[in-house]
Amino acid sequence: MDYRKGHHDLGDGCHAWLQPDGSWGWSNSGLVVGSGASLMVDTLFDLPLTREMLEGLRPVTDRYPLRTLVNTHSDPDHVNGNELLAARDVEILASEPAAALMTQEALDAVAKVKHLPGTLGDFARHIFGPFELDGVTATGPDRTFTGQESVDVGGREVRLIQVGPAHTPGDALVHVPDARLLYAGDILFVGGTPIAWAGPIDRWIDALDLVLDMDVAAIVPGHGPVSGKPEVSEMREYLVTVEAQARRRYEEGLDVDAAIASIDLGRFADLPEHGRLAQNVLNVYQQLDPTVPRPDRLTVLTKIAALEGFDPAWITSP
Repeated sequence: MDYRKGHHDLGDGCHAWLQPDGSWGWSNSGLVVGSGASLMVDTLFDLPLTREMLEGLRPVTDRYPLRTLVNTHSDPDHVNGNELLAARDVEILASEPAAALMTQEALDAVAKVKHLPGTLGDFARHIFGPFELDGVTATGPDRTFTGQESVDVGGREVRLIQVGPAHTPGDALVHVPDARLLYAGDILFVGGTPIAWAGPIDRWIDALDLVLDMDVAAIVPGHGPVSGKPEVSEMREYLVTVEAQARRRYEEGLDVDAAIASIDLGRFADLPEHGRLAQNVLNVYQQLDPTVPRPDRLTVLTKIAALEGFDPAWITSP
C-alpha cells in the first residue's frame, strides 16, 4: 500500500489526504470533485496541519473550488480545522448528533489534557505532542442531516449515511457511488485499534456489515491507508471478539477491570493502541447494565496508558 503523507489521487475525481502513522490524532481527509466544485471530507487535528493540507490540495481546488465540507463525526482530529474552511464561505455539513458535540467546551477539554500534571498529562503529551491544540475556535456545521442525504457536487451525487452511534454518537459515511468509493471516517480504523466512545458495539458491527454490502472498491478510513473490504472484515472480527469476550465475563460476574485484565485478544493483541480495549470493554458492560459508571475520557485515557505500560521515563530516557 502507498501510505505516504499527503495527497493521493484515487482516480474518478476522488482524492485522499493521508497522515501516517494513523495513531492518535493522525487522521485522514478526502476530496471529491464535480463540475466546477469540490467537497471535502473532514479537516485535521490542528490549524497548521489543515493549512498544509489545503495548500497541498490547491492544484485540485484551484480548478474545482471548495464549496462543501462534510464532517464524518465530532472528534477534534476530524473537525479542528473547520474554521479555515468557514473563512472561505465553505458550507459545513454534519449529522445532527455530531453537531451537538462540536462545542468550544469539548475542544478546549482536549487541548487542556496536554497541560495536566502527572502520568495522564505525560501520556497526553506523548500522544498529542505534535499537535497545536490551543487557540482553535470550535466551528460547527451550517446545516445538519439525519438518516441519509444526497449532496450535489457540481452535478455529481455524494451520499451521506448516518450510522452512529457507533464510534461516536454522530458517525456518518460519505459514499461516492459513481466512483465506487467510500470515505468511512472512524467507522474504519486500519492498522490500529478502534475505540467505541459511544457504541453500542453491536451497532458498529452493523455499520461495518453495511459497508461490506455496499458496491465499493476502495475505502478511505479515518485512520490508516486506503483499503478495501478485507480490512473492514478484519476490524469487524476485532469488535466481534471483544464484544463476545466482554459479554461472557459480564455473565460470569467479573467487574470491568477484571474483565479487561483477563481478555486475551489473540492475534489482535499486538495492534497499535491495544490499550483502547479498556474503553471497548467498558462500553459493552454499559450496554448490558446501564448502571455501570460512565467515567470521563480522562479517566479512560489513564486506563489506556496503564494497559499499554506507559512509562513517562520513555520520553526522557536516552
